[in-house]
Amino acid sequence: MLARILPAILVACALPGADGVAIRLAEGAYVVEGWNPGSHAPAEGWNSLLSVHAGEGDAPPLLGAYTIEQGRLTFRPRFPVSPGVKTRAMFRQPMGSVVEAVFESTVESPVASTKVSNIYPTADELPENQLKFYVVFTAPMQRGEAWQRLTLTDDAGKKVDLPFLEIDQELWDRDNTRLTILFDPGRIKRGVLPLEEIGAAIAAGRSYTLTISREWRDARGAALKESFEKRFHVVAADREPIDPSKWKITPPRVSTREALTVDFGEPLDYALAQRLIEVGGLRGHSALDRNQTRWTFIPDRAWPAGDFQLKVDAALEDLAGNRVGRPFDVDVFDKITRRPAKEVVLVPFTIRED
Repeated sequence: MLARILPAILVACALPGADGVAIRLAEGAYVVEGWNPGSHAPAEGWNSLLSVHAGEGDAPPLLGAYTIEQGRLTFRPRFPVSPGVKTRAMFRQPMGSVVEAVFESTVESPVASTKVSNIYPTADELPENQLKFYVVFTAPMQRGEAWQRLTLTDDAGKKVDLPFLEIDQELWDRDNTRLTILFDPGRIKRGVLPLEEIGAAIAAGRSYTLTISREWRDARGAALKESFEKRFHVVAADREPIDPSKWKITPPRVSTREALTVDFGEPLDYALAQRLIEVGGLRGHSALDRNQTRWTFIPDRAWPAGDFQLKVDAALEDLAGNRVGRPFDVDVFDKITRRPAKEVVLVPFTIRED
């Protein structure tokens, strides 16, 4: 069973030096043990200290991602090493000697089991100034592959040219299971050159398909079990700020643990809405449903009668990045009539005795 899980096993390893530094291979990642990397990369980059080479001879280093995990410098190759191929890891200690270790991949590739569980927002109608997508996987993924594995095509089957902000530091959550994909802000904000010269990445009245290729590999090195597609139709841009006073709050019955429901009247940002809305003074569990247009809250204890407050952080966003009391962008010809949003907006509601 162990051989089916681990993508490679250690064949040879440098013995710890006088200072106890060594390189270890664990679940496809090369880890430097016994050395404190601190929190900042050297000016030349982590690859100036740790490099991994495949095959014999003077081969170039493998491409991949460097991270600091539990205080250890860690390197994960962009693509898994094929069975039977030797790799040589070299760690050049600052002001010290070189530590080297040789490994060999000896087991079969792991079975494909990871899938895309969903893409948020889940609505099939999105505004022309849609700001982001969240791609959620069922297991941790490899970094550094996003821009090769994502494709956006229009209703004519044509690939959209550079719709997303392709940054090197991909925006993953802590577990590497949720990736945030940002549309290029220059093609959303009014009054900026890319929007005026190239146009919006997605246009109102058109339909599009976001495809996640099954060739994307998870943290074990296995390809996805299947590709995933999200189809959506584009409607007019949304430039109205969020107004919690317009939300419909349905209080539960007193002395029950029924859900408090809050209907937004529009979809809100999937990740932000889960952590930026709460009921003041109460603990419980919250969730989003109905394509992120409704928030529900179930308390840990039965509801007492009385007055309550919904606490809404002003950083909450809708699908177009509009915040509480503040639109995502303001055209140079628009007049700003609203004051800046407060840090927290309080929305009162009452639970009455039967």
